[in-house]
Amino acid sequence: MLKRIAVDLHYFPNLEFFAAIADAEELLFFPEERYQRQSYFNRTQIRLANKTGTLSVPIQGRRPRISLKKIKIDYTQNWAKIHLRGIQSAYGKAPFFEYYFPYFEKVFQQNPESLWDLNWDLLTICLKLLGMPVKMRVQDKDEDLSLVQDIRGQLVPSEPFSERGYYQPESYFQLFGLDFDPNLSILDLLFCEGPASKGIVLKSVKKH
Repeated sequence: MLKRIAVDLHYFPNLEFFAAIADAEELLFFPEERYQRQSYFNRTQIRLANKTGTLSVPIQGRRPRISLKKIKIDYTQNWAKIHLRGIQSAYGKAPFFEYYFPYFEKVFQQNPESLWDLNWDLLTICLKLLGMPVKMRVQDKDEDLSLVQDIRGQLVPSEPFSERGYYQPESYFQLFGLDFDPNLSILDLLFCEGPASKGIVLKSVKKH
């Protein structure tokens, strides 16, 4: 039977996200769900020279009852250039930066109007670079979810990953210092480890 997981769509998801969906054959997403503040829908964390930095995509308005697919990116702020510059300064010297960065840069240059579309395109690229052949699908409203593993609402910034049962840190090469920083954006792993990234994700799946 097809292993299907219902999950939230994140901006450059962290390693816990990929550990949680590592054995999925199909991911189900829900654009009609309501936007939740303080989520990973518009933020991710990268490793900078002397700290962990958060990249947040600014959104238009602060309407709490709007559906995810209607969230528009606020281009009155020069956020795309700031994010690209931040990623470049963080990972420009990483071994696989020059190979992978152009894929992401191209998405930003298209100036997607919707945060949903931006996240969808970025996740598609991340899965491809990881070599994870999982299908992504928007869920039909009337679809039966009884045979689907539903982890929506579980991967949130307000609680540490150690309190959930998906991710156990598997250390890998990182730039800037000796202390390993777990559960950063998938960008950190891809730029630092390249083709070895998938194996590290699989080793980081928490054993039960």
